[in-house]
Amino acid sequence: MRLLRRSTERAPSLDLLVAGLGNPGAAYAGHRHNVGAMVVDELARRHRASFRSKYSGRIADIRVDGTRVALLVPETWMNESGRSVGAAVGFYKLPPERVLVVHDEGDFDLGRLQARAGGGLAGHNGLRSIARQLGTQEFLRLRVGVGRPGRGDPRDLADYVLSDFAPEDDRDAIVAHAADTVETILRDGLEAAQRRFN
Repeated sequence: MRLLRRSTERAPSLDLLVAGLGNPGAAYAGHRHNVGAMVVDELARRHRASFRSKYSGRIADIRVDGTRVALLVPETWMNESGRSVGAAVGFYKLPPERVLVVHDEGDFDLGRLQARAGGGLAGHNGLRSIARQLGTQEFLRLRVGVGRPGRGDPRDLADYVLSDFAPEDDRDAIVAHAADTVETILRDGLEAAQRRFN
């Protein structure tokens, strides 16, 4: 994996934890706020992985060109995502730079992607919870643009992200593009993914 230089100290049994954020339950499954969970579910589908219940979430193991990856979908509420991510990170003894969080971004146009290391929390309660549990904001992120309410739409951003994608949004294409980005990070590294998708 070109993402990071491996440490010569006690290597973890895992190269990367990919956590896709959302709210639990069928009522929230199609919401824009759940796009991170959708991306992780798509990665599991592509790699024929089976989830099991652990770390207050669903977790599955995959390999991508020799890279050992755990896919995690927290089954806590969004604002408690850190409880699940923190438990998994603690078990695998991962440094924060080996954690990739996939989440919705209301400040981005629909479908725009940004892979980055570290950065601010942008008022995102899931990121804030994870940063609190890990004790740092220096984890990897993939921000997936879900847009904002359009002209004449009376909803505020919170209500907008807690609603389903519209048919014309082409949710499946957005999720597939984001999953492609994660796979590029795993195969070619963060910088290659940034050049291609950001």
